[in-house]
Amino acid sequence: MKTLLHICCAPCANQCIEVLQAEKTEVTGFWYNPNIHPFTEYRARRNCLREYAASIALKLIEQNDYALRPFIRAVAEDIENRCEKCYELRLFETARQAKEGGFDSFTSSLFISPYQNHELMRETAERAAAQFGVEFLYRDFRPYFREGQERARALGFYMQKYCGCVFSEEERYLKKSKIIP
Repeated sequence: MKTLLHICCAPCANQCIEVLQAEKTEVTGFWYNPNIHPFTEYRARRNCLREYAASIALKLIEQNDYALRPFIRAVAEDIENRCEKCYELRLFETARQAKEGGFDSFTSSLFISPYQNHELMRETAERAAAQFGVEFLYRDFRPYFREGQERARALGFYMQKYCGCVFSEEERYLKKSKIIP
């Protein structure tokens, strides 16, 4: 089976790739993350993924859209529920790419994170699969999260401190300021 794996970052992807390959799935990575800001963060995550993909001979498709303004427009009316729109942007584009690229299925490294809304992502991916007529390959990668993070540190990967969008970065700093008097 040929699967297009949407990749949010190398630390989240390493175990997803291993699990899928152990299942004899032919994996191609897909970088599409218009939510990641600022540009220095976007570039650091993308470049780390590029290096990792090259080191394991993973085919990687990049849709290199640093799209601050379109992302902000997409979530501006409901910032508190922005994750739903963010999942839609990335998973629908992954499904479209999978269909157009002749892949049998698609999935995402987002499914490894215990910090993401897993059920909302799954429902969104299923809608994308239905719209584009390509299979959504569901895997709950969360049991591999810690192992993936440990491996990422051992390999010297860039390790981000927040989900990716400017609003999640803001929340990270607001939480810190509440802790520090």
